[in-house]
Amino acid sequence: MKELLIRRALREDVAAIVRLLADDHLGSAREKITDPLPESYLLAFEEINRDPRQELIVAQSEESVIGCMQLTIIPGLSNQGARRAQVEAVRVDAHLRNKGIGEQLIKYAIERARYHGCKVVQLTTHQSRTNAHRFYERLGFHHTHLGFKLSVD
Repeated sequence: MKELLIRRALREDVAAIVRLLADDHLGSAREKITDPLPESYLLAFEEINRDPRQELIVAQSEESVIGCMQLTIIPGLSNQGARRAQVEAVRVDAHLRNKGIGEQLIKYAIERARYHGCKVVQLTTHQSRTNAHRFYERLGFHHTHLGFKLSVD
């Protein structure tokens, strides 16, 4: 593979990011890929892009976006006022998995967390994504908490 560039996402990357988010059994049920994309994706991108505590990140090889993630810096009182970095929506193109792209994205997130003074990098992954569980454990993450979600829409 050619050199990998990891950078902040641009508005013109949104369609590629949505394609990555939809490229598995869970995402295909949640995302809507149409041309043009639903306006909700572009509005969400603009909101993320305006927020200094949010970073929507892409991995680019040549001209193609082949990976993505979102990093959120969360201030808190817990742990003596520690900041936390929340990593969400990590995806790599299905045809390019197991080539180190996801690892580079996560290492980038960890460096950004350090830059922002975070004490913890945390993430959740669906319980059905057993390959992702092994991936994060290999990178030093520990399964320390049990997560819950409630849909409010």
